[in-house]
Amino acid sequence: MKYFDYAATCPLDQEAAELYVKAATDYYGNSQSLHDIGSSSAELLKTCRRTMASILDVEPTGVFFTSGGSESNFLAIHALLSAKRKSGRHIVTGMAEHSSITNVMKKLEEDGYEVTYLPLNSNGLIETRLLEEALREDTVLVSIQHGNPEIGTLQPLNEIGSICRDREILFHSDCVQTFGKTRIKEAASMVDALSLSGHKIYGPKGTGAAYVNPRIGWKPFIPGTSHESGFRPGTVNVPAILALTAAAQKAETVLCEAMEQHLVLRKLFMKGLSPLKNQVTIYGTDEKQQLSGIIGMRIHGLEGQWVMLECNRQGYAISTGSACHTGLLAPSKTMAAMGIEGKQAKEFFRISFGRQTQKEDVSGLSAFLAKTAVKNRYN
Repeated sequence: MKYFDYAATCPLDQEAAELYVKAATDYYGNSQSLHDIGSSSAELLKTCRRTMASILDVEPTGVFFTSGGSESNFLAIHALLSAKRKSGRHIVTGMAEHSSITNVMKKLEEDGYEVTYLPLNSNGLIETRLLEEALREDTVLVSIQHGNPEIGTLQPLNEIGSICRDREILFHSDCVQTFGKTRIKEAASMVDALSLSGHKIYGPKGTGAAYVNPRIGWKPFIPGTSHESGFRPGTVNVPAILALTAAAQKAETVLCEAMEQHLVLRKLFMKGLSPLKNQVTIYGTDEKQQLSGIIGMRIHGLEGQWVMLECNRQGYAISTGSACHTGLLAPSKTMAAMGIEGKQAKEFFRISFGRQTQKEDVSGLSAFLAKTAVKNRYN
């Protein structure tokens, strides 16, 4: 089967897998144990932390390893709320955030916080004008994802970060979809906290990291927690963290090449859809604010789930949106955030590229979609 669902997850990099096995065999000690075996694990963990900090261009003391993007989002948000710069219980976030963000927000609403959810414009972007209008004197936190997982748009974190700093509002960004896929150092400098995941960059599942500015005096979510400087409980999975770090290093090394490859594949895919003329809608914006490796689209008149099943029958693995949302009866959150409802929203599906994506497979998929669309035009 030809895989076009890299935005959901990636295969484990072979070198990262080999490092995991070696570390699990040779560095099996608890990193907090005081004997030499534990100290060896602690040193390896320290090296991984410094490496991840270097990739993000942040201070190592602000980097914490977690079980994945969802946990990173949860803990980073609570860390910021424990250190808010002013009194207040108002939060601003986006309507199209990952479920790990929206679920936290729902729980915070139950706990007495008020949350404002911002829509996306027709290009899939949050308008800073609407953000500024939503901010209040009691706004203490803004959480906006860097890259949309369904259509690949990149939010203006620099502008949002500047607005938040001017108003003493803490700023968190879910960077799970962008880490290792686009330049992120500048974005990291504009946030107070960010989250990332290992399996999106060819690292092992069940790994992730969060960065929280060490100048912020946050408090542990669970009092008495000792691991990761109190950020999360549980024995640290040093072998998996090493594999995550190796995958992150490789992603950083091949970043420019990968971005260029995705752009070439995107243009090739679009060319293959040219016979459809006005029968297709591609969601997103210009190259500067777009992850080229994610294509969110619909074929007019064809339900997205039906298209996905037809592709699967032909040996192409695509999706109908974010994997954490698939299976729910509600349409894509991104479509809802853009004001697209009903039949049009249900027509949405997503294609995403990765390292193993071949040009001939992209041409084959676009040709199949074009043929399918023409064949069913009047059905």
